[in-house]
Amino acid sequence: MEKPFTQSNLGDGLRGRVEECALLDELVSTIVKGKSRALVLQGEAGIGKTALLQYLVASATDLTVVQAAGVESEMELAYASLHQLCAPLLNRTEKLPAPQRDALQVVFGLSAGSPPDRFLVGLAVLGLLSEAAEKRPLLCVVDDAQWLDQASAQTLAFVARRLLAEQVGIVFAARDPGDHLRHVSEMQVRGVADGDARALLSSAVRFVLDERVRERIIAETRGNPLALLELPRGLTAMQLAGGFGLLEAQAQALTGRIEEGFVRRLEPLPQDTRRLLLLAAAEPVGDPLLLWRAAKRLGIGLSAAKGAEAQGLLAIGERVTFRHPLVRSAVYRSAVTEERRAIHFALAEVTDREDDPDRRAWHLAAAAAGPDEDVALELERSARRAQTRGGLAATAAFLRRALALTGDPGRRADRIFATAEATFQAGEFDAALGLLATAEAGELDEFQRARADLLRGHIAFASGLGSDAPPLLLKAARRLESFDMELARETYLTAWGAAGMAGQLPGEDARLEVSRAVKALPRPQGRPRPLELLLDGLALLTIDGHAAAAPTLQQAANVLTSIPVEDVLRWGWMATVASTVVWDFESLYEISVRQLQLVRDVGALAQLPIYLSQLGIALPWMGDFAGTASLVSETDGAAAAIGSPIAPYTLLRLRALQGREAEASEAIAGAVELAAVTGQGMAGVWAQWAAAVLYNGLSRYEEAMSAARLAASDTLNPWMSMWALPELVEAAARRRNTELARQALDRLTETTHPCGTDLALGIEARSRALLSDGPTAAKLYREAIERLSRTRLRPELARAHLLYGEWLRSENHRPEARQQLRTAHEMLGRLGMEAFAERARLELLATGEKVRKRTLETGDDLTAQERQIASLARVGLSNPEIGERLFVSTRTVEWHLRNVFGKLGIRSRRELANALAGSDSPA
Repeated sequence: MEKPFTQSNLGDGLRGRVEECALLDELVSTIVKGKSRALVLQGEAGIGKTALLQYLVASATDLTVVQAAGVESEMELAYASLHQLCAPLLNRTEKLPAPQRDALQVVFGLSAGSPPDRFLVGLAVLGLLSEAAEKRPLLCVVDDAQWLDQASAQTLAFVARRLLAEQVGIVFAARDPGDHLRHVSEMQVRGVADGDARALLSSAVRFVLDERVRERIIAETRGNPLALLELPRGLTAMQLAGGFGLLEAQAQALTGRIEEGFVRRLEPLPQDTRRLLLLAAAEPVGDPLLLWRAAKRLGIGLSAAKGAEAQGLLAIGERVTFRHPLVRSAVYRSAVTEERRAIHFALAEVTDREDDPDRRAWHLAAAAAGPDEDVALELERSARRAQTRGGLAATAAFLRRALALTGDPGRRADRIFATAEATFQAGEFDAALGLLATAEAGELDEFQRARADLLRGHIAFASGLGSDAPPLLLKAARRLESFDMELARETYLTAWGAAGMAGQLPGEDARLEVSRAVKALPRPQGRPRPLELLLDGLALLTIDGHAAAAPTLQQAANVLTSIPVEDVLRWGWMATVASTVVWDFESLYEISVRQLQLVRDVGALAQLPIYLSQLGIALPWMGDFAGTASLVSETDGAAAAIGSPIAPYTLLRLRALQGREAEASEAIAGAVELAAVTGQGMAGVWAQWAAAVLYNGLSRYEEAMSAARLAASDTLNPWMSMWALPELVEAAARRRNTELARQALDRLTETTHPCGTDLALGIEARSRALLSDGPTAAKLYREAIERLSRTRLRPELARAHLLYGEWLRSENHRPEARQQLRTAHEMLGRLGMEAFAERARLELLATGEKVRKRTLETGDDLTAQERQIASLARVGLSNPEIGERLFVSTRTVEWHLRNVFGKLGIRSRRELANALAGSDSPA
């Protein structure tokens, strides 16, 4: 039963909050009815966010409530706030899939293990909350979200964005939600109206107040409830009579004024009471036993709490809580440095070394008056523990504190680099560059200078400054040769790949320099390893061309199918380059499938969009459009979950082959814009390739020729120009631009002839036939069909039948033309290549045959995610397995399947096979 809202059950503390409380009541009602809600209450300090959360919790009598609060002093301790929120639910982790359960146990320090991907942690928390809500709806309340540690903020934002059909609500309160929560629905909490403001002020001032001073206070506080209650407190009637007591605070921000009001209330308190308050402010856990153990060590008695509790500043019960976070800030900031150090040292002494070593090290660091190597070593150990829990920001924070306590110049340089690298991994690029500048201002040896160059190159590449990254990485690789040849080779490979993102002019020069440097490296002893083969092959390709590089790259393509997971995660994103360059589709597909599975198995979800996009090259080429659509949906979900701006490579390929002009044009325009904004130059080239395929299907050969010329001109990415050249040959031949078509064919032959695969020679034969006549053309078309039929590339085979049929009709061989065109029309229609199928239909009509237009297949009204979930359910994945793959909860999967069943008119998963005909997918 919904709780009715009345002004009376708000109390004076929520005066003037009728609309806000009604919205929160509606939120609770929505969750009880079976839907998820996520909300951020945003407003300045003291505006009443915490009071609204208290009202929300009191209203949620039909819900299980779990709570957490960000603590300013814990912002760099990974997953501190998340653990606080999830602790009451951890008895339900046994019901989670093993990878998710293991991830939570590692990040909460309950077991040892490899650092889990932070998005796997997010998926685990989503599953935990969904599981907890199975029997009773769940409400998660997070106060002071602006002080959440980064790992907790990322995880909770991930969960908030993925909620859909669970009976789970998450409500945050924050002064500034920050980037993590910017996509969550928001309610702006503003000051109360003037009438309520006057009533609040009157409750805090027990004497007659000058009306002009009253109005001034109301205007300056802008209806902020806490400010109205706290600013006048401690000021006498004489001070407020003319408003002169407020002049000193006139220039301060509102938060500063409120804090100053609390500081005034501290001044008359006994010294032991103030020290107890400072102890509570420095101890973020809120553990009363820990507080009193530290107080005893400092000689503070139980009576010290009476003054603080009497003033309403502190409450000591099951937990130690301040009346408001600003009280904590006021207490801590008003203390002198020596007092803070003594307090932190006492807390360190009473914090258990075994149970909570990280907070102990944190307190010891705060207590240190100068360099202290013992404490620095403790902090380094804490950094390693944070690393195993996946807390990159916490790792960097511990190392920064260790660095500050380091006096030895030799150790200081090493710690600067370790801190800079951890800071970079945490995504704080500017801070990492600042640390590098500090290191380079001192004495560095050659290896340290190489590390500096390498880190600068990684930062430049990761931040999107493609033109800066290749030369920095090249410089680092050259310096690393004398110290670590394996790392040098990896760096050269990254530099070669980064050059592809740099753009035509700077990228070409950088790639040539990288390739020359690689060729000058000493030959490896024994059998070359996959990395060495790949790098040597790419260097040969850049300098000497396809013919010289093909044998090495073919060898690399074979061995890259089985590299260990460590190599996949470090440089595996470059592994498919060898296969694509030598037209080895089988290796391309095998590598893509295996690497995607490895990435999923280890939970490296941050890299998932890259590996999904690699498989997204293979599936549409195989004609598996249902699998490709599923892959597009999964890629979009993964990219949205992790905030990746990766271009829609798979979607572009799918839409181009389908030939749906409106949808394809939208994707092409979006990719071109993304390339311009983010510097992903390859996205723009890929879009032109997609446009060439689209317009060839639509028989708009002038536009196809223009797009193909642009795509084929990108010699920096050899596979892109290779794939665009057959489109250019076809479009130019149809426009009777024979010279351009022959130039494109010559370039294509340079890539296909040295490889000798059926795919390469089949594409070459089909393209050459377009520029041939008579028996030669017929022989080439038949060769193309024969070779392509031995590959998995159904779309290319169907297009060969289409071109052969068109040629036969033009030669007036109508019976033979009908046979080829019927085959093409049937294949293209079955694949879903609508534009090419229509092209075949029109050709058949021209031969005198009657052919009806293709109609939409059953299930075309499913959304992309519905079709994806239905396809995964059809091949036997359970709801939890589908949820894990798609970053949603099991309940959300169930909700989507109910929609699918309704749209398809079926009742069970067993009926999906017939309802989704034609969607067999190796994905």
